[in-house]
Formats: sequence, structure tokens, C-alpha cells
Amino acid sequence: MDENLFAVPSYKKGISSPLAHPPRILLLYGSLRKRSFSRLVIEECARLLTRFGAEVKIFNPEGLPQTDTEDDSHPKVQDLRELMMWSEGQVWCSPERHGSMTSIFKSQLDWVPLNLGGVRPTQGKTLAVMQVCGGSQSFNVVNQLRILGRWMRMVTIPNQSSVPKAFLEFDDNDRMKPSAFYNRIVDVMEELMKFTLLLRTNKDYFVDRYSERVESAEQVSQRVNQRSI
Repeated sequence: MDENLFAVPSYKKGISSPLAHPPRILLLYGSLRKRSFSRLVIEECARLLTRFGAEVKIFNPEGLPQTDTEDDSHPKVQDLRELMMWSEGQVWCSPERHGSMTSIFKSQLDWVPLNLGGVRPTQGKTLAVMQVCGGSQSFNVVNQLRILGRWMRMVTIPNQSSVPKAFLEFDDNDRMKPSAFYNRIVDVMEELMKFTLLLRTNKDYFVDRYSERVESAEQVSQRVNQRSI
């Protein structure tokens, strides 16, 4: 062990400092249907987050190309990556299709590189995961989204939302009806705000790792790209 790079965790180092700007939350949904219930849930989330004092932006996936069909200079790809860097927390909501998230949703995440200009665009950001179901309640999608959030080094909050028979939960004005499912969404957004306020100013401390202090980025690149042992 390199004693010069070994660090004992400290409570004082983990105390958050206030920022002047509101928490910045990016919201993603996973359907291009005219009446997309994942989008309607995201819009409800945006209203709640605004009420909680956040600055919110919703990414519209329409026109985003499939990965490997265009290069990363495509305007929609650039918009998505800029929003990823801008955000301090995120909300993901996808419908469940064939027991999984939709390709529309996964494609958005596939355009986000692990490194962007030497910076991990999602590391240390907070995340809330949600899904909508056409039938009975399921948790396949939120479980998958948690795996993706962990892979992208995000801090996924404990609470989550799964809305069964989503077509029954919205009125003719596309607003969610009062219900236990709506109350859960309020809970999730409230929890996301709390975690974001705590972590956004010192996320670098919480994701700082001994192994990365010991091994430089150049050394990591050489190791993972070696052609022989």
C-alpha cells in the first residue's frame, strides 16, 4: 500500500457546502408514442422537482440516431452529452417491453461515453429510476436501470416507482390522477432532491478511489488495451 495515497474517510470532508444555483436535474423517458406514458410520468416529475426548487430539463429522444449509425457530432448526440455534463441528478423512466427497457431508452444511455474529455459525465450524479407498465406491476425495468446506474457510477437513491396499467392513471388532460402511485412519485422526487443537495458539491470526494490515485489514467489505458500477457 502506498501510504502517501492512502486516505482515511473523514466526516468533515463529506459535509456539503451550499451552491448558489438550484439543483440541476435531467429527465429521460423511453417512448416516442404521441401519448407516451413514460413521458407523462417524467413531466409530472418535472413539475414536482420545480416545486421542490430544482432546475429541470427533459431530453426529447426523437431524432436521436441509433448508436454506430452516426458519429458523435450529430446535433442530438451533442445535446444529450451537454445535458449529461450539465446535470447534477437525473430521473430515468422507461416503459417495459418484452420484460426489459425499450430500445429508445437504452439508445440514449449508449450514446454516453464512460469518459468525455477526460471527465466521467455521470460519475457521482444522483439518479432516480422509474418505469411504466401496460399491465400488472413489474420491476424488471427499474432493476435493469439500477444496474446501468451503478455501471455509470451514479448514486441511485433507494426509492423507486413502478406504475402498473399506466393508461388508467392519467386523465384527459394528461395529468396523473391522485393515487398511491402518484404519492410514490412524490416520495421519489423528494428523496432525489435530498440526495442531490447532499452530494452535488462534494461528489468528487465520495467517488475518489485509492486504486485510481495509485494508477494513472495512462497506466489504466495501457493495461486494459494490452494485447498479450
